[in-house]
Amino acid sequence: MSFESRFKSEVIDELFKAILSLDNIDDCYRFFEDLTTVPEIKSLAQRLQVAKMLLQNETYTTISEKTGASTATISRVKNSLYYGVDGYKMVIKNLENM
Repeated sequence: MSFESRFKSEVIDELFKAILSLDNIDDCYRFFEDLTTVPEIKSLAQRLQVAKMLLQNETYTTISEKTGASTATISRVKNSLYYGVDGYKMVIKNLENM
């Protein structure tokens, strides 16, 4: 079964295949340090932490204090959790099963 993304393209497929080709966390650090800026990768990591905390029913205030995320970021992540395509939930479940 294939997921049909709204932004699917050959170049994005290639990016995701590149990520899937990485063997370990050290490889991820190497690739993402070349691919992104430090603030970009920290922002992505922060959003994942926000999603985890929202799923644990933490308040916006607690999430903001613990992660440094703005209420706008928390709101965007919450909207993705409830109206998105379950990507956060899938990844968080996978992390719990590691």
